[in-house]
Amino acid sequence: MSDTDLKSDGPPWEDDALDGGAPEIEVEERDPNTDDMFGAPAEAAPVEAAVVAPPAAPAAARTDDVAYTVLARKYRPLTFEDLIGQEAMVRTLTNAFSSGRIAHAFMLTGVRGVGKTTTARLLARALNNESDTIDRPSLALTANGRHDAAIMEGRHMDVMEMDAASHTGVGDIRDILDSVRYGPVEARYKVYVLDEVHMLSTQAFNALLKTLEEPPPHAKFVFATTEIRKVPVTILSRCQRFDLRRVEPEILSEHLAKVADKEGMKIDSEALALIARAAEGSVRDGLSLLDQALVQAEGGQMVKAEVVRDMLGLADRTQTIGLFESLMGGRTPEALEMFRQLYGFGADPTQVVNDLLEHCHAASVSKMLGPAATRLPNDQAQRLAALGASISAGSLSRVWSMLLKAHEEVRRAPNPADAVEMAIVRLAYAADLPGPEEALKKLQSGDPMGGGSGPSAPRGGGGGGGASAQVAARPGAQAEQLPDPQTFDQTVALIGEKRDIGLQMDVQRYVRLIAFKPGAITFEPVPGAPHDLARRLASRLKDWTGRTWLIAANGQGGGETLIERDRRAKDVARQAILDDPFVRAVMQTFPGAELGEVRTLAPAAPETPEIPDEASDDD
Repeated sequence: MSDTDLKSDGPPWEDDALDGGAPEIEVEERDPNTDDMFGAPAEAAPVEAAVVAPPAAPAAARTDDVAYTVLARKYRPLTFEDLIGQEAMVRTLTNAFSSGRIAHAFMLTGVRGVGKTTTARLLARALNNESDTIDRPSLALTANGRHDAAIMEGRHMDVMEMDAASHTGVGDIRDILDSVRYGPVEARYKVYVLDEVHMLSTQAFNALLKTLEEPPPHAKFVFATTEIRKVPVTILSRCQRFDLRRVEPEILSEHLAKVADKEGMKIDSEALALIARAAEGSVRDGLSLLDQALVQAEGGQMVKAEVVRDMLGLADRTQTIGLFESLMGGRTPEALEMFRQLYGFGADPTQVVNDLLEHCHAASVSKMLGPAATRLPNDQAQRLAALGASISAGSLSRVWSMLLKAHEEVRRAPNPADAVEMAIVRLAYAADLPGPEEALKKLQSGDPMGGGSGPSAPRGGGGGGGASAQVAARPGAQAEQLPDPQTFDQTVALIGEKRDIGLQMDVQRYVRLIAFKPGAITFEPVPGAPHDLARRLASRLKDWTGRTWLIAANGQGGGETLIERDRRAKDVARQAILDDPFVRAVMQTFPGAELGEVRTLAPAAPETPEIPDEASDDD
């Protein structure tokens, strides 16, 4: 048989069948170039391996690309213990399942990314929990559950998941109602999970009512929604409701740090705090942002906070707090320069106004509840608490309203940066304007109306005199020059002059100075310092100097307290006396002698020359 015969008589497999399929003849007569098409003989195996092997490498590479799973899916909770920030819900469900008081319908609500859909799947697993040791509904989920894998992958025939956002009509609900009458095929319960249930139409809700009121014993419903107010109360009254909380930034930061450690990546703690804050309580958003941040580092290097800040388009929070302090102090030029620096570094103008709103809120809250209520890092919380202590609640409320108006203006303005600068001018000018009650009192007493800042921050326009240049305008009144300490020692001396001994002792004993400038003091409090020391100091200095003082207490490491400085100076002076050759010789001459108290004697008054008596006229 020749090649021509093969082509004319038909395909070779028909000839193989006719000839008995002799492999020797086929190998001799077949064109070697057609081995791959018709199947290579046994002795040609090395050739087949050589031909098939090259495509293996790109196939493996494609497998690696497909195998990567984003962190939000890779670290989705598999048990109720993995849910973070939802301890109240887990405790209630645990008690309900252990006592057998399991509701027939659950309503899960909360913001995006807090775990509503995941909790619904976990509930489906718990209701159908079945293993070698568990034969009843239980929250003790294990990896070897009989139905777990199918439920978590969404392919279990007794657990039906439906997205109500794309199945809103009454026809979709009728399909559920038709199937709910029949018992489960494999599992213990038929579980119906409806995500975004608030999207159902009114007719669909009405069709669901009767079944929810009197469901069959083998059916359970789990609803999830982000808009609980859009769900009819008739539906809510038939469900056991759970409000999934936003995850606190501290808890979310710890969770993100654990995920980054499991991924073998290094990321700065401040960067994690920025991501947790940007996630706004959503675990999924936090993991998505972490996924984006981890690719910023190269070669296993640590992801810095500056990189994450640039990625999120955020301004440095410390700098925006400084901007807020300048605004509240009425220092317009300084505030404008600080904003231009932030804008030059790429900060979004709208985000800067958002930060100022948060600072105003934190200062107001800390004024009532203390620095811990701000949920900010300690140094930032202390700065804003000190600012809130020195400003009235009415002023903070007015600043909040002005910032809200500025936020809308920045969003609508053709040039947002210009809108922010105009808002800064307006805010700084109005920062120390008197409130309505204070203005009324000044009008009744004849005092001038305050407006604008003092000499330390001059402003153009008709703002009036600042608080540090208060001069009585009533006829016959004399101008009063208020003290203006320029150093920390002068400030402490002013406290002594005002005879506030308690405050003076606290400042000398507990204040470790970090930075000082007229109108602003930053210090590290010594352990045991009064919690209201910064507030008292700011209040007294404002009363005495007529200007607002920003007193910030943080833990960044200050110098010595005044008492420690005086004690060190005395020790140095004492050692200098002991090193004096004469004193050393005296100590050696009289063994056992000790240096007692060292006193600095006042210089002796010069002797007054004797004035001779005037010569008498008789002489």
